[in-house]
Amino acid sequence: MAADSIAAAWHRAESALQRHPEMGLHDDAPATARWAKGLRVIASHANGTQVQTDMATELGGTGDRVTPGWLLRAGMASCTATRIAMAATAQDIELTLLEVVTSSRSDLRGLLGMHESDGSPVPATPRDVQMHVRIAARGASDERLRTLVEQSCECSPMARAVRDAVPIGLRIDIASG
Repeated sequence: MAADSIAAAWHRAESALQRHPEMGLHDDAPATARWAKGLRVIASHANGTQVQTDMATELGGTGDRVTPGWLLRAGMASCTATRIAMAATAQDIELTLLEVVTSSRSDLRGLLGMHESDGSPVPATPRDVQMHVRIAARGASDERLRTLVEQSCECSPMARAVRDAVPIGLRIDIASG
């Protein structure tokens, strides 16, 4: 999509939501994950897009697919990059470079349900998450780009979901057989 189309869409949506804020709340497209075999899982979108995951060989997987944890980091990185690109276009900033790298450190003991020596459970969550943004644009000051990135990170749904620890509802259906 051309920059002018992106900017126009941004401004149309912003204008409509200022007049009718209730239009902003919507159901997101669900992701369906189905176990394939071993530790391989196929995640599907209603539009037919599929992503296969697996675990590293050290954990019993084949190691030939990305892990679910990598998909979380990829989602955060691509969501943030998309938000930055949208805002840049809406502000008439012509990007020449945009790269977001999201990394984290995790303790595998949490995945395995293990406990510390004091009996407390080891968290299964990443211990820390880092985002590194490289950005350049024609005619934009460093300060303007820094502000663009900071404001975009505050509005990136994936990064905010992790940062703010969105509660997760769980419903379990037991199938026969």
